[in-house]
Amino acid sequence: MTIEQAEKQLIADLSVIYDPRESAAIAGMVMEHVTGYPKIDRIIHKTQLFSEQEEILIKQYREELIKHRPVQYVLGEAWFMGMRFRVNEKVLIPRPETEELANWIIEDIKAENSRSPVILDVGTGSGCIPISLSKSLPAAVIHSCDISQEAINVARLNAQDNTVNTNFIVGDFLDESFRATLPAVDFIVSNPPYIPVSDIKSISPNVVNYEPHLALFVPDKDPLVFYRALARFAKEKLYSGGKLFAELHVEASVKAKQLFLSEGLSDVEIRKDLHGNPRMIKATMLP
Repeated sequence: MTIEQAEKQLIADLSVIYDPRESAAIAGMVMEHVTGYPKIDRIIHKTQLFSEQEEILIKQYREELIKHRPVQYVLGEAWFMGMRFRVNEKVLIPRPETEELANWIIEDIKAENSRSPVILDVGTGSGCIPISLSKSLPAAVIHSCDISQEAINVARLNAQDNTVNTNFIVGDFLDESFRATLPAVDFIVSNPPYIPVSDIKSISPNVVNYEPHLALFVPDKDPLVFYRALARFAKEKLYSGGKLFAELHVEASVKAKQLFLSEGLSDVEIRKDLHGNPRMIKATMLP
């Protein structure tokens, strides 16, 4: 089977469960991973025959993808801010919206002209946010925490792969006694769990069945639980003039802003993502 034939067949197979555009995108990711050729090179080498080992690998990947397993988990990698990250079912798959948050943070910190800001990342997962910050802000001192030891293990590997230094800490940020052990910082950043459990029926199977619920869902009775913990930590450990950044549930932006203001944070700003949805929040700790 040639490269062209294999890609067309994979697109056809995936079209049973995905729309044509998504099927083509997923197939392209798989083919690039297996062949090492980006799209233009696959066109140039379209008549090149697959080896027996490559055909076996493609078949294996196809079987997993048809079961709705996300392509990033199938391949064991995801791209974020131009960098490759290892991923598995213990960490969320990095998303474009989170890249927008990371870019906002980097722009803001650079505008502050802080020589060596101290940053805390809460709920680090794969480490995509702190590692990206470290790449763009090499003088920053970055601490990252997550309740999951398995997630921290993945994040440490990603830090090694991308040659950055980050202090990874295992702990439950909702536990006040754990928060008390964390250092005072200039910036707090987080992509916390924020999806109410009741929303689970509206979420696609590849997310619900494979991505870690611990990193996704919060109780219906208190969907802002992590934002409250972030605000209270800011009151205790965020330096005067320091800032708190977080990703948001689209439907929670107004309530999150009100919560931050009620907890004593100021200059609260909501930013929309590229799709026009309110997805990011920034607040400042004034004297």
